[in-house]
Amino acid sequence: MRRIHSFASGPSCLPEEVLCEIRDDLLDWRGSGMSVLEMPFTCPEYRAIAAAAERDLRALLAIPDSHRVLFLQGGAYAHFDLLAMNLLTPGCSADYIVTGLWSERAALQARRHGAVRIAVSSAHDGHRGIPPHARWQLDPAAAYCHLTSNETAHGVQFNELPDTGAVPLVVDVTSDFLTRPIDVSRCGLLYASAQKNAGCAGVTIVIVREDMLRDAAVVTPPAFDYRRQAEARGCVNTPPTFGIYCAGLMFAWMRRHGGVPAFAQIAERRSVRLYEVIDELPLYHCPVDRAHRSRVNVCFKLATPELEREFLDEAARHELHHLEGHAAVGGIRVSLHNATPERSVETLLAFMREFAKRQRTAA
Repeated sequence: MRRIHSFASGPSCLPEEVLCEIRDDLLDWRGSGMSVLEMPFTCPEYRAIAAAAERDLRALLAIPDSHRVLFLQGGAYAHFDLLAMNLLTPGCSADYIVTGLWSERAALQARRHGAVRIAVSSAHDGHRGIPPHARWQLDPAAAYCHLTSNETAHGVQFNELPDTGAVPLVVDVTSDFLTRPIDVSRCGLLYASAQKNAGCAGVTIVIVREDMLRDAAVVTPPAFDYRRQAEARGCVNTPPTFGIYCAGLMFAWMRRHGGVPAFAQIAERRSVRLYEVIDELPLYHCPVDRAHRSRVNVCFKLATPELEREFLDEAARHELHHLEGHAAVGGIRVSLHNATPERSVETLLAFMREFAKRQRTAA
Protein backbone atom coordinates (compact mmCIF):
# COMPACT_ATOMS: atom_id res chain seq x y z
CA MET A 1 0.00 0.00 0.00
CA ARG A 2 1.53 3.31 -1.08
CA ARG A 3 1.14 6.00 1.56
CA ILE A 4 2.27 9.60 1.24
CA HIS A 5 3.23 11.68 4.26
CA SER A 6 0.03 13.63 4.91
CA PHE A 7 -0.17 16.46 7.45
CA ALA A 8 -3.70 17.52 6.50
CA SER A 9 -5.79 19.30 9.10
CA GLY A 10 -8.68 17.07 8.04
CA PRO A 11 -9.71 14.67 6.85
CA SER A 12 -6.50 13.35 8.31
CA CYS A 13 -4.71 10.08 7.71
CA LEU A 14 -6.03 6.86 9.24
CA PRO A 15 -3.94 4.02 10.66
CA GLU A 16 -3.17 1.28 8.14
CA GLU A 17 -4.52 -1.20 10.67
CA VAL A 18 -7.91 0.54 10.60
CA LEU A 19 -7.90 0.98 6.82
CA CYS A 20 -7.45 -2.77 6.42
CA GLU A 21 -10.43 -3.43 8.70
CA ILE A 22 -12.54 -1.02 6.64
CA ARG A 23 -11.41 -2.70 3.41
CA ASP A 24 -12.51 -6.11 4.64
CA ASP A 25 -15.81 -4.94 6.13
CA LEU A 26 -16.80 -3.12 2.95
CA LEU A 27 -17.42 -6.49 1.32
CA ASP A 28 -18.69 -8.53 4.25
CA TRP A 29 -19.03 -7.34 7.84
CA ARG A 30 -17.95 -10.23 10.07
CA GLY A 31 -19.64 -12.89 7.99
CA SER A 32 -23.01 -11.15 8.02
CA GLY A 33 -23.30 -11.37 4.24
CA MET A 34 -23.64 -7.60 3.85
CA SER A 35 -21.32 -4.66 3.52
CA VAL A 36 -21.04 -2.28 6.45
CA LEU A 37 -22.28 0.36 3.99
CA GLU A 38 -25.54 -1.54 3.45
CA MET A 39 -26.71 -2.00 7.03
CA PRO A 40 -30.09 -0.59 8.09
CA PHE A 41 -29.60 1.43 11.23
CA THR A 42 -32.35 -0.60 12.89
CA CYS A 43 -30.65 -3.98 12.38
CA PRO A 44 -28.88 -5.79 15.27
CA GLU A 45 -25.51 -5.65 13.49
CA TYR A 46 -25.49 -1.86 13.24
CA ARG A 47 -26.82 -1.46 16.77
CA ALA A 48 -23.86 -3.52 17.98
CA ILE A 49 -21.46 -1.25 16.06
CA ALA A 50 -22.97 1.94 17.55
CA ALA A 51 -23.05 0.49 21.08
CA ALA A 52 -19.39 -0.56 20.86
CA ALA A 53 -18.38 2.88 19.57
CA GLU A 54 -20.08 4.60 22.49
CA ARG A 55 -18.71 2.12 25.00
CA ASP A 56 -15.12 2.59 23.80
CA LEU A 57 -15.43 6.39 23.68
CA ARG A 58 -16.79 6.44 27.23
CA ALA A 59 -13.85 4.33 28.35
CA LEU A 60 -11.29 6.53 26.56
CA LEU A 61 -12.53 9.76 28.13
CA ALA A 62 -14.02 8.37 31.37
CA ILE A 63 -17.34 9.99 30.41
CA PRO A 64 -19.61 10.05 33.47
CA ASP A 65 -23.19 8.75 33.45
CA SER A 66 -24.37 12.37 33.75
CA HIS A 67 -23.42 12.95 30.09
CA ARG A 68 -25.03 11.59 26.92
CA VAL A 69 -23.07 10.72 23.78
CA LEU A 70 -24.66 11.70 20.46
CA PHE A 71 -23.33 10.80 17.02
CA LEU A 72 -24.82 13.47 14.76
CA GLN A 73 -24.35 14.99 11.31
CA GLY A 74 -23.48 18.51 10.24
CA GLY A 75 -19.81 18.95 11.08
CA ALA A 76 -18.58 21.30 13.80
CA TYR A 77 -19.24 24.32 11.58
CA ALA A 78 -22.97 23.50 11.44
CA HIS A 79 -23.00 23.07 15.21
CA PHE A 80 -21.83 26.66 15.63
CA ASP A 81 -25.46 27.46 14.78
CA LEU A 82 -27.01 24.37 16.31
CA LEU A 83 -25.45 25.02 19.73
CA ALA A 84 -27.23 28.35 20.00
CA MET A 85 -30.46 26.88 18.65
CA ASN A 86 -30.35 24.21 21.37
CA LEU A 87 -28.79 26.03 24.31
CA LEU A 88 -29.40 29.76 24.00
CA THR A 89 -32.69 30.17 25.85
CA PRO A 90 -34.82 33.30 25.27
CA GLY A 91 -33.78 36.25 27.42
CA CYS A 92 -30.27 34.89 28.00
CA SER A 93 -26.96 35.61 26.35
CA ALA A 94 -23.92 33.40 25.77
CA ASP A 95 -20.27 34.24 26.41
CA TYR A 96 -17.65 33.44 23.76
CA ILE A 97 -13.89 33.30 24.28
CA VAL A 98 -12.30 34.27 20.96
CA THR A 99 -8.76 32.98 20.46
CA GLY A 100 -8.61 32.40 16.71
CA LEU A 101 -10.43 31.91 13.46
CA TRP A 102 -12.77 29.12 14.55
CA SER A 103 -13.96 30.57 17.86
CA GLU A 104 -14.48 33.84 15.97
CA ARG A 105 -16.69 32.06 13.43
CA ALA A 106 -18.52 30.16 16.17
CA ALA A 107 -19.49 33.46 17.82
CA LEU A 108 -20.51 34.96 14.48
CA GLN A 109 -22.85 32.06 13.69
CA ALA A 110 -24.34 31.98 17.19
CA ARG A 111 -25.29 35.66 16.85
CA ARG A 112 -27.83 34.63 14.22
CA HIS A 113 -29.89 32.96 16.95
CA GLY A 114 -29.54 35.11 20.07
CA ALA A 115 -27.46 37.48 22.16
CA VAL A 116 -23.73 36.77 22.18
CA ARG A 117 -21.09 38.53 24.27
CA ILE A 118 -17.38 38.41 23.47
CA ALA A 119 -15.99 37.91 26.96
CA VAL A 120 -12.43 38.30 25.69
CA SER A 121 -10.62 38.26 22.34
CA SER A 122 -7.02 37.91 21.25
CA ALA A 123 -7.72 39.52 17.85
CA HIS A 124 -5.80 42.68 18.82
CA ASP A 125 -2.49 40.80 18.67
CA GLY A 126 -3.30 38.51 15.77
CA HIS A 127 -4.38 35.57 17.94
CA ARG A 128 -0.90 34.82 19.20
CA GLY A 129 -2.03 33.27 22.48
CA ILE A 130 -4.70 32.98 25.19
CA PRO A 131 -5.56 36.24 26.99
CA PRO A 132 -4.97 36.09 30.77
CA HIS A 133 -8.03 34.98 32.73
CA ALA A 134 -8.00 38.28 34.64
CA ARG A 135 -9.02 40.04 31.40
CA TRP A 136 -12.05 37.83 30.81
CA GLN A 137 -15.37 39.56 31.39
CA LEU A 138 -17.67 36.64 32.07
CA ASP A 139 -21.39 37.04 32.70
CA PRO A 140 -22.42 34.87 35.69
CA ALA A 141 -25.94 34.69 34.21
CA ALA A 142 -24.83 33.47 30.75
CA ALA A 143 -26.58 30.43 29.29
CA TYR A 144 -23.13 28.99 28.54
CA CYS A 145 -19.51 29.97 27.90
CA HIS A 146 -17.99 28.73 24.63
CA LEU A 147 -14.34 28.23 23.75
CA THR A 148 -12.29 26.39 21.14
CA SER A 149 -9.70 24.22 22.87
CA ASN A 150 -7.32 24.22 19.89
CA GLU A 151 -7.30 26.73 17.05
CA THR A 152 -6.22 24.91 13.91
CA ALA A 153 -5.62 28.01 11.77
CA HIS A 154 -3.53 29.96 14.28
CA GLY A 155 -1.89 27.07 16.19
CA VAL A 156 -3.08 28.20 19.62
CA GLN A 157 -4.19 25.72 22.31
CA PHE A 158 -5.58 25.90 25.84
CA ASN A 159 -3.37 23.99 28.26
CA GLU A 160 -6.28 23.30 30.60
CA LEU A 161 -9.97 24.02 30.92
CA PRO A 162 -10.73 27.39 32.53
CA ASP A 163 -13.01 27.86 35.51
CA THR A 164 -16.30 29.46 34.44
CA GLY A 165 -18.04 29.05 37.77
CA ALA A 166 -21.70 28.06 37.58
CA VAL A 167 -21.87 28.90 33.86
CA PRO A 168 -21.80 25.69 31.76
CA LEU A 169 -18.64 25.35 29.71
CA VAL A 170 -19.15 24.44 26.04
CA VAL A 171 -15.99 23.38 24.21
CA ASP A 172 -15.24 22.80 20.54
CA VAL A 173 -12.64 20.05 20.88
CA THR A 174 -12.63 19.10 17.20
CA SER A 175 -8.93 19.34 16.46
CA ASP A 176 -7.43 18.02 19.72
CA PHE A 177 -10.15 15.48 20.48
CA LEU A 178 -8.63 12.37 22.07
CA THR A 179 -5.08 13.76 21.90
CA ARG A 180 -5.02 14.44 25.65
CA PRO A 181 -7.16 13.71 28.73
CA ILE A 182 -10.05 16.06 29.42
CA ASP A 183 -12.30 16.21 32.48
CA VAL A 184 -15.68 15.77 30.83
CA SER A 185 -17.47 16.28 34.17
CA ARG A 186 -16.40 19.95 34.10
CA CYS A 187 -18.15 20.56 30.78
CA GLY A 188 -21.79 21.14 29.95
CA LEU A 189 -21.12 20.11 26.36
CA LEU A 190 -18.22 19.03 24.15
CA TYR A 191 -18.40 18.65 20.40
CA ALA A 192 -16.00 17.46 17.71
CA SER A 193 -16.02 16.63 14.03
CA ALA A 194 -14.64 13.13 13.62
CA GLN A 195 -12.33 13.62 10.64
CA LYS A 196 -9.23 14.63 12.57
CA ASN A 197 -8.76 11.99 15.27
CA ALA A 198 -11.92 9.87 15.18
CA GLY A 199 -12.31 8.53 11.66
CA CYS A 200 -13.78 9.95 8.50
CA ALA A 201 -15.78 13.09 7.73
CA GLY A 202 -19.53 12.91 8.17
CA VAL A 203 -20.15 12.51 11.89
CA THR A 204 -20.06 15.05 14.71
CA ILE A 205 -19.69 13.77 18.26
CA VAL A 206 -21.64 15.70 20.88
CA ILE A 207 -21.12 14.87 24.56
CA VAL A 208 -23.77 16.71 26.53
CA ARG A 209 -24.71 16.82 30.20
CA GLU A 210 -28.29 15.75 30.87
CA ASP A 211 -29.39 19.10 32.30
CA MET A 212 -28.24 20.85 29.09
CA LEU A 213 -30.83 18.97 27.04
CA ARG A 214 -33.28 21.84 26.84
CA ASP A 215 -36.17 22.72 24.57
CA ALA A 216 -34.58 23.80 21.32
CA ALA A 217 -35.73 26.82 19.33
CA VAL A 218 -38.88 26.01 17.36
CA VAL A 219 -37.02 26.43 14.05
CA THR A 220 -34.51 23.69 14.95
CA PRO A 221 -34.86 20.68 12.60
CA PRO A 222 -35.72 17.52 14.58
CA ALA A 223 -32.51 15.84 13.35
CA PHE A 224 -30.50 18.58 15.08
CA ASP A 225 -32.52 18.83 18.29
CA TYR A 226 -30.12 17.52 20.93
CA ARG A 227 -32.85 16.56 23.39
CA ARG A 228 -34.92 14.70 20.81
CA GLN A 229 -31.84 12.89 19.50
CA ALA A 230 -30.85 11.89 23.04
CA GLU A 231 -34.34 10.54 23.70
CA ALA A 232 -34.26 8.60 20.41
CA ARG A 233 -30.68 7.36 20.98
CA GLY A 234 -29.50 9.22 17.88
CA CYS A 235 -32.12 7.74 15.59
CA VAL A 236 -34.55 10.60 14.96
CA ASN A 237 -33.31 10.25 11.39
CA THR A 238 -30.89 7.85 9.71
CA PRO A 239 -27.60 8.39 11.56
CA PRO A 240 -24.27 8.65 9.69
CA THR A 241 -23.75 4.91 9.99
CA PHE A 242 -20.46 4.59 8.11
CA GLY A 243 -18.92 7.53 9.99
CA ILE A 244 -19.97 6.01 13.32
CA TYR A 245 -18.53 2.65 12.25
CA CYS A 246 -15.19 4.33 11.36
CA ALA A 247 -15.16 6.26 14.64
CA GLY A 248 -15.73 3.00 16.51
CA LEU A 249 -12.74 1.43 14.79
CA MET A 250 -10.58 4.41 15.77
CA PHE A 251 -11.74 4.27 19.40
CA ALA A 252 -10.95 0.55 19.58
CA TRP A 253 -7.56 1.16 17.90
CA MET A 254 -6.71 3.82 20.47
CA ARG A 255 -7.65 1.55 23.35
CA ARG A 256 -5.39 -1.20 21.95
CA HIS A 257 -2.49 1.27 21.79
CA GLY A 258 -2.59 2.69 25.29
CA GLY A 259 -5.58 5.02 25.28
CA VAL A 260 -5.59 8.80 25.57
CA PRO A 261 -2.62 9.07 28.02
CA ALA A 262 -0.35 7.25 25.54
CA PHE A 263 -1.39 9.48 22.65
CA ALA A 264 -0.96 12.59 24.81
CA GLN A 265 2.68 11.60 25.38
CA ILE A 266 3.17 11.05 21.65
CA ALA A 267 1.63 14.45 20.85
CA GLU A 268 3.89 16.18 23.37
CA ARG A 269 7.04 14.46 22.12
CA ARG A 270 6.42 15.12 18.43
CA SER A 271 5.42 18.75 18.85
CA VAL A 272 8.39 19.49 21.11
CA ARG A 273 10.78 18.13 18.49
CA LEU A 274 9.14 20.15 15.75
CA TYR A 275 9.20 23.39 17.73
CA GLU A 276 12.87 22.77 18.60
CA VAL A 277 13.74 22.73 14.90
CA ILE A 278 11.65 25.86 14.25
CA ASP A 279 13.26 27.75 17.12
CA GLU A 280 16.76 26.51 16.32
CA LEU A 281 16.80 27.51 12.64
CA PRO A 282 16.44 31.25 11.80
CA LEU A 283 14.69 30.38 8.53
CA TYR A 284 11.53 29.44 10.44
CA HIS A 285 9.44 31.56 12.78
CA CYS A 286 6.50 30.58 14.99
CA PRO A 287 4.48 33.66 16.02
CA VAL A 288 2.52 31.89 18.78
CA ASP A 289 3.36 32.56 22.42
CA ARG A 290 5.37 29.60 23.71
CA ALA A 291 2.95 28.98 26.58
CA HIS A 292 0.05 28.43 24.19
CA ARG A 293 1.60 26.64 21.23
CA SER A 294 -0.55 23.85 19.88
CA ARG A 295 0.63 20.26 20.16
CA VAL A 296 -1.66 19.32 17.27
CA ASN A 297 -1.35 22.13 14.70
CA VAL A 298 2.17 23.52 14.54
CA CYS A 299 2.03 26.77 12.56
CA PHE A 300 5.07 28.71 11.38
CA LYS A 301 6.20 31.13 8.70
CA LEU A 302 9.17 31.77 6.44
CA ALA A 303 10.51 35.18 5.45
CA THR A 304 8.41 35.65 2.30
CA PRO A 305 5.40 34.03 0.61
CA GLU A 306 7.72 33.10 -2.27
CA LEU A 307 10.01 31.19 0.07
CA GLU A 308 7.01 29.44 1.62
CA ARG A 309 5.88 28.40 -1.85
CA GLU A 310 9.35 27.00 -2.55
CA PHE A 311 9.23 25.12 0.76
CA LEU A 312 5.83 23.59 -0.08
CA ASP A 313 6.82 22.65 -3.64
CA GLU A 314 10.01 20.99 -2.52
CA ALA A 315 8.24 19.24 0.35
CA ALA A 316 5.76 17.76 -2.12
CA ARG A 317 8.64 16.33 -4.15
CA HIS A 318 9.64 14.51 -0.96
CA GLU A 319 6.06 13.17 -0.62
CA LEU A 320 5.36 15.60 2.26
CA HIS A 321 1.87 16.89 1.53
CA HIS A 322 -0.91 19.14 2.88
CA LEU A 323 1.39 21.55 4.72
CA GLU A 324 -0.27 24.78 3.55
CA GLY A 325 -1.49 27.07 6.29
CA HIS A 326 -5.15 28.03 6.43
CA ALA A 327 -6.07 30.41 3.60
CA ALA A 328 -7.03 33.14 6.09
CA VAL A 329 -3.66 32.99 7.86
CA GLY A 330 -1.08 31.68 5.40
CA GLY A 331 2.27 30.21 6.31
CA ILE A 332 2.94 26.53 6.97
CA ARG A 333 0.81 24.25 9.13
CA VAL A 334 1.82 20.80 10.33
CA SER A 335 -1.14 18.85 11.68
CA LEU A 336 -0.10 16.04 14.02
CA HIS A 337 -3.15 13.90 14.63
CA ASN A 338 -3.16 10.62 16.51
CA ALA A 339 -2.76 8.48 13.40
CA THR A 340 0.13 10.50 11.93
CA PRO A 341 2.95 7.96 11.55
CA GLU A 342 6.26 8.56 13.33
CA ARG A 343 8.09 8.00 10.03
CA SER A 344 6.21 10.96 8.54
CA VAL A 345 7.33 13.23 11.37
CA GLU A 346 10.91 12.03 11.07
CA THR A 347 10.88 12.62 7.31
CA LEU A 348 9.53 16.15 7.78
CA LEU A 349 12.13 17.05 10.43
CA ALA A 350 14.94 15.87 8.20
CA PHE A 351 13.53 17.80 5.25
CA MET A 352 13.21 21.02 7.27
CA ARG A 353 16.84 20.81 8.36
CA GLU A 354 18.04 20.08 4.83
CA PHE A 355 15.92 22.86 3.30
CA ALA A 356 17.28 25.40 5.82
CA LYS A 357 20.84 24.22 5.10
CA ARG A 358 20.41 24.71 1.34
CA GLN A 359 18.97 28.18 1.89
CA ARG A 360 22.02 29.14 3.97
CA THR A 361 24.34 27.77 1.30
CA ALA A 362 22.48 29.66 -1.46
CA ALA A 363 22.73 32.90 0.53
